[in-house]
Amino acid sequence: MEENILKQNRPNEEELQKIKEMDNEQPEEKKEEKTQGISTHIYAVRVTANREDQVMSFASSNVARKKINVFSVIRPHGMRGYIFLEAETRSDAEQAAFGIPYARGILPGEIPYKEIEHMLEQTKKEVDIRKNDIAEIISGPFKREKCKITRVDKAKEEVVVELLEAAVPIPITIKLDAIKVIRREE
Repeated sequence: MEENILKQNRPNEEELQKIKEMDNEQPEEKKEEKTQGISTHIYAVRVTANREDQVMSFASSNVARKKINVFSVIRPHGMRGYIFLEAETRSDAEQAAFGIPYARGILPGEIPYKEIEHMLEQTKKEVDIRKNDIAEIISGPFKREKCKITRVDKAKEEVVVELLEAAVPIPITIKLDAIKVIRREE
């Protein structure tokens, strides 16, 4: 009797094939982010409220120590009780959060990037540019010209440079993001 019931509820070959095809198809918004050939997924980790910074610190040290494929650990400002891990696979995210005090576990679903995009802000990376450095101008009318930095104004994010190939040294003021340091004169 029990075998009869099991046989009736078991899907046949055609139904199994349809299920496999449906699993392989992904809706347009569920497609994974591709970054230089690496697919990344975002997972939410439930943490004790007001302990997000500690969990973030533990998770990043776990990632560095165990060499796990977790690319970023995100703590959105104003969102209490959760941090986000950008990882290659779910198991990588689980390994990063395993054994961390105050971490309650990973939510079952994957988080689409569009859901957390409004919580993120870009930060400027501190650039180490000093006087007498040799640099290359990477944008503007003097693109690909080599220059020597004569003055750095970090408050205005500007540098004053002199072109190396110019016959007469003329000081030119350009933005910090328009140059790339080639070598350091010490």
